[in-house]
Amino acid sequence: MRNPFNLASRTVLVTGGSRGIGLELVRQLLARGACVLATARDITPLDDLAQAHPGRLDAFAADLGRTEGVRALADWVATRHPDCSVLINNAAIMLHQQLAAAPPAYLDEIARETAVNLVAPAQLATALLPLLARHPSAAIVNVTSGLAVAPKKDAPVYCATKAGLRSFTRALRDQCHAANRRILVSDVVMTLVDTGLSRPSAARKYPPARAAADLLRGVEAGRKEIWIEKARLLRIVHRISPAFAYRLLRNR
Repeated sequence: MRNPFNLASRTVLVTGGSRGIGLELVRQLLARGACVLATARDITPLDDLAQAHPGRLDAFAADLGRTEGVRALADWVATRHPDCSVLINNAAIMLHQQLAAAPPAYLDEIARETAVNLVAPAQLATALLPLLARHPSAAIVNVTSGLAVAPKKDAPVYCATKAGLRSFTRALRDQCHAANRRILVSDVVMTLVDTGLSRPSAARKYPPARAAADLLRGVEAGRKEIWIEKARLLRIVHRISPAFAYRLLRNR
């Protein structure tokens, strides 16, 4: 039986908190009564929210594509907000590469996409584990994607990083369990959401507010895996026929 996880009155760190799903997470966490720590490269979009919620929203500008940025963020949280008990690794970038056309042109893009989507969440979770472990209960929430299950061909690195983050999340969960850490480690398998992350598409995209609400409800229910909207159907299809699931998403 899953244990409920109350987010009210907690201090929650949200990466990529200035736009899209991250911004919705900030808004909805504030509405629940949580204190929110939000980070992004540009935190200007959070200014109005910070003024509307004095003392309950603190923002920190950081480039998570660089180890120095991750370390600075972790140090800021540990020093300024030791009451933080929830980390939501939401920040991500998606670059569209035709690697078979001109591979050398994409080397820097590959490095940055991997750094932001996979290396930074792993580093941040690791850096904050000692702080989180001091709380009676805590959570690490990693946002992955249905594309980790069945990739599409025009975003090969993004799909690979999300698959890697799913694997990291499972292994980290097992390590926390073995070490008797009272830390919920959740994998949020995201659907196609109406944000600037993906290209314009004829496919219907899920509203960011609903995606954020589903994520938070899943965490509150204590779920280890949270499948969002169409990702739930993908999970079933993939179990029945992985090849069919791959064909469905290949050209999305």
